[in-house]
Amino acid sequence: MMEKNAKIYVAGHRGLVGSAIVRNLQKKGYTNIIGRTHKELDLTDQRAVDAFFDAEKPEYVFLAAAHVGGIMANNTYRADFMLINLQIQNNVISASQRTGVKKLMFLGSSCIYPRLAPQPIKEEALLTGELEYTNEEYALAKISGMRLCESMNLQYGCNYVAVMPTNLYGPNDNYDLVRSHVLPAMIRKMHLGHALEEGRWDDIRADLDKRPVGEVDGKATEDAIMDLLGKYGLKRGADGNVTLNLWGSGKPLREFLHSDDMADACVYVMERVDFEDIVKERGLENGTGDAGKEIRNCHLNVGSGTELHIADLAQIVKKTVGFRGDIKWDASKPDGTPRKLMDVSRLARLGWTYSITLEEGVKGVYSEYCGK
Repeated sequence: MMEKNAKIYVAGHRGLVGSAIVRNLQKKGYTNIIGRTHKELDLTDQRAVDAFFDAEKPEYVFLAAAHVGGIMANNTYRADFMLINLQIQNNVISASQRTGVKKLMFLGSSCIYPRLAPQPIKEEALLTGELEYTNEEYALAKISGMRLCESMNLQYGCNYVAVMPTNLYGPNDNYDLVRSHVLPAMIRKMHLGHALEEGRWDDIRADLDKRPVGEVDGKATEDAIMDLLGKYGLKRGADGNVTLNLWGSGKPLREFLHSDDMADACVYVMERVDFEDIVKERGLENGTGDAGKEIRNCHLNVGSGTELHIADLAQIVKKTVGFRGDIKWDASKPDGTPRKLMDVSRLARLGWTYSITLEEGVKGVYSEYCGK
């Protein structure tokens, strides 16, 4: 059990999950939470990370910092996604071991599993098949981080736990039209589309001032803004009706979890579940690695255990935003993994389940996006 005054370092404390973890810790009475922005601490810089750990000596670490993005970004900047994530996690995990951190949590991603893994995906499915090509480098980096945590536990007696979240969304999400994931991308596109169909140019310009896209911000000409919106699938016909084109067929099935639920699961595990508990839950307590039962895949899936088609997700967002236009699907663009539902029974047996429904969560996220 973490002490309420223990020094807790949340790496990535301004991100989607990191900020939610900070909120959850504060709500539960933890008083000594530290974080550093990228400008203050570059986690890819080993010397800087070592100096930080030597000076601050955190007792607990949530490693929620990562270089992330959607299909387009992962498929375009393949080397960046692998190299940057390997650097971040290697630096933080090794510094934690060297300075005697009591417990570390590593946040992975459900993309670590094979593209065609049996559904729902159990933790044991790891490395049993080929990965999804469009995010293979990111997945390989995350697999390496998870295996490094397990190896630290086995070699040095550390207490590092890895959790594998499903698709996440929530406050402080990334709404960049190039690097965002599917749900925040839908929210922003339909928000802009709804403003366009109602002729609310002040709202469109305000959105682009807050989140410029390349060289285009709210001060750009109307033609430049229309060209930008067209590039990302929004077009207004001669009749004034707006159409939104989205990547893929809309048929893939996806599971979503609110970041506040993810944070609650993370804090729950840090407070109550140790690496040895997971080993025992799997029946591997007598394993030695070389003989008997091998100790591996002692990570935890975190999700809702429910799924829906991407096309149905688009309809939920459309209803929430109030967008009236037609949604069309471009099947020439990649779908990604056909289905990706997490088996969350292991974490459920250890005492945690989710609480925020997708409809409720999307409504809250859109309200936050609009500044309400």
